[in-house]
Amino acid sequence: MILKKPLITEKMTAIMDKGGKYGFVVDHKASKDEIRKAIEEFYGVEVDTVNTMIQRGKARRNRRTGQISGYTNKYKKAIVTLKEGFNIDFYENI
Repeated sequence: MILKKPLITEKMTAIMDKGGKYGFVVDHKASKDEIRKAIEEFYGVEVDTVNTMIQRGKARRNRRTGQISGYTNKYKKAIVTLKEGFNIDFYENI
């Protein structure tokens, strides 16, 4: 499974409202072409560009001593720009 979940954060919502860009958490080994094909098949849209980045894990600190006790998991995210006239509605099944 290449697409894990859509990114619905305050920052991504602002980017979606500006210009047809959508964020997804994807498989760590997925390439841009695989991500493009998966989104086009699953949502029935045409993808213009795919930008990917690996988000590193944040440090988890002990509240009492302040020492780092570990890290959260890292993940890969993809910012997908759709062609004109296409959009994705994440809230249609609610």
